[in-house]
This record gives sequence, C-alpha cells and structure tokens, in this order.
Amino acid sequence: MTRRLDADDRCPVRDGLYMPAEWVSHSRTWMAWPCRPEPWGSLEGLLRARVAYAAVARAISGFEKVTMVVRPEDHDEARLACGKGIDFAGFRIDDSWVRDTGPLFVTDGAGGIAGVHWRFNAWGNKYHPHDGDAALAESLLEALDMRSYAGPMVLEGGSIVVDGLGTLITTEQCLLNPNRNPNLTRQQIEERLAIYLGVTRIVWLGEGLEDDETDGHVDNIVSFAGPGRVLVHKPAANGSFNDRVMRDNIQRLAAARDARGQPFEIIEVPEPAERLRHDGRRLELSYINSCFTNYGLVVPAFADPCDDDVFSIMQKVFPDRRIVQVPALDILEGGGGLHCITMQQPSGEALAPERI
Repeated sequence: MTRRLDADDRCPVRDGLYMPAEWVSHSRTWMAWPCRPEPWGSLEGLLRARVAYAAVARAISGFEKVTMVVRPEDHDEARLACGKGIDFAGFRIDDSWVRDTGPLFVTDGAGGIAGVHWRFNAWGNKYHPHDGDAALAESLLEALDMRSYAGPMVLEGGSIVVDGLGTLITTEQCLLNPNRNPNLTRQQIEERLAIYLGVTRIVWLGEGLEDDETDGHVDNIVSFAGPGRVLVHKPAANGSFNDRVMRDNIQRLAAARDARGQPFEIIEVPEPAERLRHDGRRLELSYINSCFTNYGLVVPAFADPCDDDVFSIMQKVFPDRRIVQVPALDILEGGGGLHCITMQQPSGEALAPERI
C-alpha cells in the first residue's frame, strides 16, 4: 500500500505521526459560522441554520472548549447567538463545513500534535467561490503555530473515518470520483492516505446515501465506536436506493478485517423516515453523523420516532459517555450533519513548525 520514502520526504509517517481516533481526549472542537445562503435555499434558511449551529456549539461547550471560525463581519452576530463560553477566530471563509475545510490533526502518541491541510475544491467544484475555504486549513495551522503538512490530493475530512490503530474506511464513490483526483489511481490515493495519516489498512465501501452532494461521504453511513466496532446506517429493507447501497456496504464490512486482522463488530442504527430538502432532494438523515466530545457524544434529533430508539442504542454502545441529542433538521437542509460541522483537535502541544 505504501511507497518507499525518499530521504528528503516531509510527511507525517516519517515523523512518527498518525491520525488518532475521534474518541481520544480533545483540546477543543472547531466549528465555522454559516455564511453562504445557497446551501439552505434562502436567507431565512441560513438564519435558521445559524440558530442550529449555535445550539450545537453550546451543547459541545458543556464538555470541552469550542472555537468558532467566523468572518469578521459576522463576529458580533455569532457571539450574540452562541452566548458565553464560545471562542471565536476570524478567517475569510466561504462556507461552514469545517470537517471538510479544516485540517486533519495527527499525533505522535506522546502529546505532540500537528496538522495536515489537504486540497479542497468544494466537493467537485459545486460551489464558487471557495478560495477562502481552500486556504482555511493551512491558515488555521499557521495561526496555531503548529507543524503543518500539505496533503498532496483533494480530500475532505468527512470522506474518511479512522480507528487510530491503522484502519481507515472510505467510499469508492467519493475518493475515486473523477471530480476529485482524476489523475490518481486507487493505489496512489491509498499511498497518500497511508503516508499522511499513518494508516495501514483501507476498507473500501461502495456508495453513500441518496442525493448526497458530497458524492458519498462515509461519515453519513459508518463511524467507529471503538476498536473493531462500527456503527452502520441501516435503512428499512424496502428495496430503496439506500437499502441496496447499505446492503452492499454491510457485506463489505462483514468480509473486511481491520489493521489488527480482526473482523468488525457491526452495530446497526436505523434510518429515520424520508424527508425532502427545500430543493426537492432527499435530506441525508443519518444518526451516524454525530460528533464525539470529551466524555460525551452529541447526536442529531430529527423529530422522528427513531430518535428515542437511537438514544437508547447510543447509551448502550457508549455506557461511559453522556449522550446529548440536539435538533438537526435545519443543519441537514444545508447538506450535512453534526459531524460535518465539527472538527476535533486532539489534546496535546503543537509541534513547532521549525522542527520540519
């Protein structure tokens, strides 16, 4: 999977760095204040999204520090909406999906933290402009005075999940999509993931959910719940697109092994009832799209009968964490979920840039 590294290569794996699991201790969670009306269909939709983002920020701040990236001209409104206890960082951004525009943090396992900034093209050039978002990850790492590595391909954080033990799960629909890296083969993509995120086993699923404008981000369908354990989005067996796609994905997971050579324990999480976005497309309703916090898990609520069942499932899966549900429909209107709007920064000290 990996290629031989030249002596002058600068990359995380040579420096003993890897991407940790999301459940490790965090120093903070990053978010970004909504500023582009188009994903929500109107200014009114954008305003509802801002209220919903503020609620998520407050929920996470009950567990750990939250820093909200915000356009300077939106700072006062964001501070008023979020209330006390939220920090703000001014950057020129185009959109609010920091999972995809922010850096992926890597660790040396001994308290040292660095970041990888990947190329960003707005999910296959679906939105313009996106130059501010494309520059955010590198600019944020520079502001943190943290060691920074340039990931040599287009990659969004929502397109991968890792267990911190060498295993990465992704989808062919997204990473092999010609609108991302048309000049790279599967093997070349695997090499870059291995070298920059420290993974040794990549599990390829097929497609993501219906009408997912991210082209099949994996964080809507699978998340790690611990070593060897995965939460999996499970639609009703009704022959729908999502049903067919997830049957194939579950079969792939059942046949796969993690980096330790162990099979996955698959925990199925139900799909809520179908709802449509403002533009008639299907909302990507998925409880998998949740975010870890220190000692907690923030889970979306969709005003659906499945909400209570999923709360019980999450309590059973994570008995040592406090489960908090927050209303997420107004966030989903923009095309993503709670995981999409957050990025965890692992606890530790920033490795100095000059040490590269």
